[in-house]
Amino acid sequence: MISTGDDSALVLSFFLSDMRDKLRKWREENYRNSEQIVDVGEELINEHALKLGDDVWIIYEQVMIAALDCSRDDLAWSCLQELKRQFPDSHRVKRLAGMRLEALERYDDANKLYDSILQDDPTNTAARKRKISILRAQGKSSEAIRELNEYLEQFVGDQEAWHELSELYINEHDYAKAAFCLEELMMTNPHNHLYCEQYAEVKYTQGGLENMELSRKYFAQALKLNNRNMRALFGLYMSASHIAGSPKVSAKVKKDNVKYAAWAASQINRAYQVTKEKSTLFSFPL
Repeated sequence: MISTGDDSALVLSFFLSDMRDKLRKWREENYRNSEQIVDVGEELINEHALKLGDDVWIIYEQVMIAALDCSRDDLAWSCLQELKRQFPDSHRVKRLAGMRLEALERYDDANKLYDSILQDDPTNTAARKRKISILRAQGKSSEAIRELNEYLEQFVGDQEAWHELSELYINEHDYAKAAFCLEELMMTNPHNHLYCEQYAEVKYTQGGLENMELSRKYFAQALKLNNRNMRALFGLYMSASHIAGSPKVSAKVKKDNVKYAAWAASQINRAYQVTKEKSTLFSFPL
């Protein structure tokens, strides 16, 4: 017969395993669910740090970054101190310290820290990208674009940098260059539905019949890759409707696009009805 003490130990073991698995899943899938990470991670490191083994260090890092997102400087600071004690000379920990300074808008201090990392290791891409993030935070978009282009000349395979550059160009309304960045991403990630959707949105914004046809094509591709992508479904409806209403297209093209728009509209209506039914199912009278 298992004693009460054994029962408690078993429950605690399952709890720790479940929480660690959650944090690992969120790390591996790059979830930015910072509030959940703080809720789960803070209890783990405050109450059970000694039971986490070597996993505790990556959890400290994960919780610290989430804490910065949630304006929990107290938690971020305590995580950082633990990491500094364990890894006093780590560039990775120095970068985390710089990110905290960024969150506090101490940009000059953060830049000095990143410069010290780059002085020791000129190939440290993470520190270079943090310096670019500071330019964005300061509203210096032109400088950030220049620095990102220089960075990508050396590290052409950095997908995160290409995506960041596309966002900067979109913010500057330079849609042709944004489209180029997204084309680079789609070449290396042909099965990423979000890149297809974003490319389609850029082409839709550029306007003109040729761009609108490309927009419809890539909204359709995004849906093929992920049939739950509602933005792509709305985009398909809008682009097909726009083409169908153009006086420059043939009767056949008009007919085809009326059909595409009607199909998209029916799918949107179907999704709305499903959502409405779920909402009714879980609503309670006051």
